[in-house]
Amino acid sequence: MRQLFSDVLLILNAQNSGWENMKSLRKTKFLVLAPLLLASGLLCLSGLPAQEPPAAPVPKVAPDAAKQNPPRPQDSQIPPSQQNPTDSQSILKINVNYVFLPVTVKDGDGHLVPDLTRGEFRIFDDSVEQRLEFFSAEAFPLSVVVLLDNDLKTKDAEQVESSLSAILAGLSSNDEAFVCRFDSNFHPGKGFTRDQDKLLTELHRTRLSTDRPDVAGPDPGGPYSGPTINGQSAVSPGAPPIAASTVIIGEKSTKALDDAVYEASQLLKDRGRDRRKMIFLISDGENGKTNHYTYDNTVKELLRYGVSVYSLGVGGGFYERKFSRLQSYAHDTGGDVFYAAKRNSLESLYSRVTEQARNQYTLGYNPRGNDKAKDYHTVEVRVRREGLSILTREGYYSVTGPR
Repeated sequence: MRQLFSDVLLILNAQNSGWENMKSLRKTKFLVLAPLLLASGLLCLSGLPAQEPPAAPVPKVAPDAAKQNPPRPQDSQIPPSQQNPTDSQSILKINVNYVFLPVTVKDGDGHLVPDLTRGEFRIFDDSVEQRLEFFSAEAFPLSVVVLLDNDLKTKDAEQVESSLSAILAGLSSNDEAFVCRFDSNFHPGKGFTRDQDKLLTELHRTRLSTDRPDVAGPDPGGPYSGPTINGQSAVSPGAPPIAASTVIIGEKSTKALDDAVYEASQLLKDRGRDRRKMIFLISDGENGKTNHYTYDNTVKELLRYGVSVYSLGVGGGFYERKFSRLQSYAHDTGGDVFYAAKRNSLESLYSRVTEQARNQYTLGYNPRGNDKAKDYHTVEVRVRREGLSILTREGYYSVTGPR
């Protein structure tokens, strides 16, 4: 130990010595102190508990890096795991200038094609190809207005009534539904609900009435109905009662289908962009001339708020060419049309409709290079893969509200 203290004193006195002497003394200090320090260090460490290794250094970010490379709106809200190949639903809440297109793709057998990628789609706005800025193949929750024709033929009404509970099979716990009826007037139900028990109860209690006290039936002595007794034909006593919910004048119905679809669109307009908005129209397709809203005005509202119509034709309207209105609404809004003549086919079609509506691709873009002066813009979606059919809306209106 005396030798150790001597060496230390020599080192302290060497401060006024030259640089070369200092180097020599440092070597001497190291050679002398190293064994002692090592031994003492081992003795001290043997009594200490094990410690965690130090944390890895955090990389420094230049203060201007965020300004130089600002994140895209969708990237700031989307976990990295969801940005490729599909983007998150949260992007649907950003810039109102974006156009979002729900797109259904089917193969030659009518089956949904679920494996398309972002690069296989092309979008044209007013014939100008656009940059696809948002792509999603995720299933979206549904906001559904179930719009029931309240003036069907008796047999058709019974088939629809008995099948309504099967609608639940196609709805998930995140979906919401609003049950409404229409004839010459629109009859909204109890509002949107996600509670499947409440919805089932409402569907069970839904009756498609053909007896409306506030609408006069045909004149019992009129030229189109013939004489009646208690609502039944006096000429053919076994014939079914004459429906009184819709006035028949010259074999033309006063059923207001256009008004009903318009009113249904207003119920859906405030549902969020993160939901797939659809009208499930179940009807025989008859439409009167007493509508307050025209077809064009109604379609404009549907496109304005991104509502798709899925039509289900019931009865013999297909053979009588009465389904044209159902086809037009489905075609112009990017929905689809189905036909059913029996209860079993109705029940299976309910699930097909909701599955197709939920599992669409969603394409989004910010229009560039199109004609900004136009109110209505045409849209065309193509896929590079051959042999596939595409269902989507064929245009949109320039508006400041949600699309």
